[in-house]
Amino acid sequence: MRQDFSEDIAAISSIAAVPSILEVVCRTTGMGFAAVARVTEDRWVACGVRDEIAFGLQPGGELKIETTICNEIRDHREMVVIDHVDADPVYCRHHTPATYGLQSYISMPIILPDGTFFGTLCAIDPRPHVVNTPAITGMFKLFAELIAFHLDAHQKLADSAARLVGELQNTEIREQFIAVLGHDLRNPLASIHSGLRMVLKSDDMAKVRTLATMMQSSVSRMSRLIDDVLDFARGRLGGGFILERGAETNLKPALEQVIGELQTTHPDREIATALRFDGVIDCDPARIAQMASNLIANALRHGAEDGPVIVDAHQSPDYFELSVSNMGEPIPPEIMAELFKPFVRASARANQQGLGLGLYICSQIAKAHAGTLDVISTSEGTRFRFRMPLAR
Repeated sequence: MRQDFSEDIAAISSIAAVPSILEVVCRTTGMGFAAVARVTEDRWVACGVRDEIAFGLQPGGELKIETTICNEIRDHREMVVIDHVDADPVYCRHHTPATYGLQSYISMPIILPDGTFFGTLCAIDPRPHVVNTPAITGMFKLFAELIAFHLDAHQKLADSAARLVGELQNTEIREQFIAVLGHDLRNPLASIHSGLRMVLKSDDMAKVRTLATMMQSSVSRMSRLIDDVLDFARGRLGGGFILERGAETNLKPALEQVIGELQTTHPDREIATALRFDGVIDCDPARIAQMASNLIANALRHGAEDGPVIVDAHQSPDYFELSVSNMGEPIPPEIMAELFKPFVRASARANQQGLGLGLYICSQIAKAHAGTLDVISTSEGTRFRFRMPLAR
């Protein structure tokens, strides 16, 4: 992959002293071109430039690394100074002066405080100049150290800003997590507590069985909340989900099971299903079934009660696709923008249950399968679509 040096160019441009440094270099040496260059094993990129001889480079411009002396400086990390190429016993036959028509040259390595080689501070000219003097070489050394210091400070500031943003995000998520979890667990706990008090006072076995069923439902709801929290922790803190996938996975029975379970718990709703694939799918069937369950439950909860929930799954030579659609009001734009973030619900209604982790977990399952999960929501309906490549 071709490396992007835009951050290095931006870092050099952020150092207010660089233009003055390049001007002083040209004035002091008499040379017409000076630059701060980023130099790697295979790239020479100008990050800061002063060009008085129409050499033709601007920030972002490149020279072929193998045509530069800076390529050699990257290896030996020593300054190179040439007053007059034709009279220099080492560089009179060197390919770089011949390629670019140079007679005078000076280049000082820029070494960051941690020892990393960044690039060079260099100057060139087609005419000979006396530059191999203690005053000029000392000036180049000082300027290179100054640029290295500013680059290090710039990176440390950027790292600190990134850490601060990360800490602020973690603090916000932590506060949301505590508030939402406390709110959503309180209701089933209160239901169980109330049910137990009534059981202890009742001798009516029919009533006791009804209360036991209610408490069992509350326990199941708490269990689902805890499972969501654990999945959230795995996705957020554990580096993502670890899949148990296999190339010989028969996914269809797992999908049929979760669809059947949801149809049983919603007997008054229509779930139209089209599982249009016969071959095995290389995936984690439990996680794909979990995604399908979350998406279908979400459609049942937020979709129009008089409209069907449509589950469609099909396979092509290149990908597997699962989509869940429902009719009803579109998802508000302000929620759409945040939909796959943790603790965001697909509806603005205040009475919606759940932690708002379902769609976040679905997005993490998709990511773990190197797939995508997207949504389209209009006045005609809402469709969530998961697509994953079949070739790993």
